[in-house]
Amino acid sequence: MSETQRWHVVVRGRVQGVWFRASTREKAIELGLTGWVRNLPDGSVEAEFQGPAEQAKEMRQWLWTGSPLSSVTEVSATPMPPVPGESGFAIRR
Repeated sequence: MSETQRWHVVVRGRVQGVWFRASTREKAIELGLTGWVRNLPDGSVEAEFQGPAEQAKEMRQWLWTGSPLSSVTEVSATPMPPVPGESGFAIRR
């Protein structure tokens, strides 16, 4: 079994108003990841997700593409300690 990883990410570019949060949630669920995503006041999107290392890596790579209408210019990713017992993937407001 792969080690569980948790990542905090901030995605910049044209990422609000283009279904980025919903697409991120769909991709995370598809990959079996847990966590959350939300818009930030500066126009970026922030997320935390965790799961097996390979799926977490795939999610970090996917964020560079994002939703079909988005235009990502930067993804900053920071590893974090996993959160025990977390379930689901939420869109936070």
